[in-house]
Amino acid sequence: MSTETEPLLRVRGLTKHFPVRDGFRSRSAVRAVDGLDFDVRPGETLGLVGESGCGKTTTGRMLVRLLEPTSGTIEFAGRDITHARRRELRPLRQDLQIIFQDPYASLNPRHTVGRIVAMPLQVNGIDPPGGTKKRVQELLELVGLNPEHYNRYPHEFSGGQRQRIGIARALALRPKLIVADEPVSALDVSIQAQVINLLRDLQRELDLAFVFIAHDLAVIRHFCHRVAVMYLGKIVEIGDRDDIYERPQHPYTRALLSAIPDVTTLGPAGRIRLTGDVPTPLNPPSGCRFRTRCWKAQERCATEEPALVRRDGGDQATACHFPEAGTIRQGAGPAAATVEEVSK
Repeated sequence: MSTETEPLLRVRGLTKHFPVRDGFRSRSAVRAVDGLDFDVRPGETLGLVGESGCGKTTTGRMLVRLLEPTSGTIEFAGRDITHARRRELRPLRQDLQIIFQDPYASLNPRHTVGRIVAMPLQVNGIDPPGGTKKRVQELLELVGLNPEHYNRYPHEFSGGQRQRIGIARALALRPKLIVADEPVSALDVSIQAQVINLLRDLQRELDLAFVFIAHDLAVIRHFCHRVAVMYLGKIVEIGDRDDIYERPQHPYTRALLSAIPDVTTLGPAGRIRLTGDVPTPLNPPSGCRFRTRCWKAQERCATEEPALVRRDGGDQATACHFPEAGTIRQGAGPAAATVEEVSK
């Protein structure tokens, strides 16, 4: 990871509300993302983790400007791109790319692999040394595919191979930052490890920064330098990977980590089971959004929204009036736990 202190990506107050219409009138709004603050430095990986529907994918799509933010600011390499127009974004696309979650839906079935990977080069008018075909074949080889398969179509590849094609496409312009939206969630476990190790190797070789979106806590710990935990459109805790996993301060983070299986015990010993359903983003709870499922909730939690603040002078920030203290005992094995397991 780079030692530079100036953030490559700076996000402040990022918000996305989707209007809900009754006929031609807007009745209310889905508050999918509601005021995010975070930085990503060159060569760093920030993991976004949380339950399905917490706003992770919406955040990732706003970062690469596939969605227009409702409010807030996105600064990339010192430039405000929050409301940049298509013409202004085109040169930035070379430095800011995305890997989509579904390797089956993100590739055009009518195009060959060569054309898919070459598309970013052609759109940006780049003619690499040796020609486009040579560059595409180098990219395919870089991600572990046979460069001779240049003329094959997506349906001729497995899921893991398709995701490698998506990675090759994202690398075509040699970006500085890649938003990886659950890039391994649709793959078999054995293929997941291959893709994650590939991304780590590429990060070291190319000094890439990542915003890595996932619900797999083991993958996040293996790949990310820092972790941001999201709940109902907000970041409830953010900090260094080891601090988050060993010394979680927010009750929601502690509940997520308690779902990781521990091979030293039998049964669900020590597991925190959250009661109730996740509230609707159409009408989130007042004050702390986690209070309706939190075992530590008090009257203050309903009337006052907790700010995301650092405690004890460290880099770990928590949005909780009554943060946890102490450490959490981790399982001895490498088993993964998904966020969805917590509320079952």
